[in-house]
Amino acid sequence: MSSQPTDVHAEEHVEHETMTKSRIWKVFFILLLITCVEFVIALVISPRLVGSPLHKAINPVYIVLTLFKAYFIVAFFMHLKFEKVGLAMAIIVPILFIIGLILVLTNESHYWITLR
Repeated sequence: MSSQPTDVHAEEHVEHETMTKSRIWKVFFILLLITCVEFVIALVISPRLVGSPLHKAINPVYIVLTLFKAYFIVAFFMHLKFEKVGLAMAIIVPILFIIGLILVLTNESHYWITLR
């Protein structure tokens, strides 16, 4: 027998990351920055672009910014960034299917509007 003690759980034990005060404030300021950018786009840039071809690009920008905000909220405040892959996939995959369904239904609604 070996003279060294064996710890069965030593290999499995991984220090679990948690939310520290500094990380919470960092995520807060990132979310605040994204929200401020959205407000500047909505209240300053969007009214100036009415009628221009760039006005149609504003909605995709909002969607991307909102997805970034959703990522930070889900990853840090709902602690999915620190979870195992299986649990994260159990939540993320259905959300992706729902987003795909919304996109398909939006496309279909535009088709029905053009039939009238």
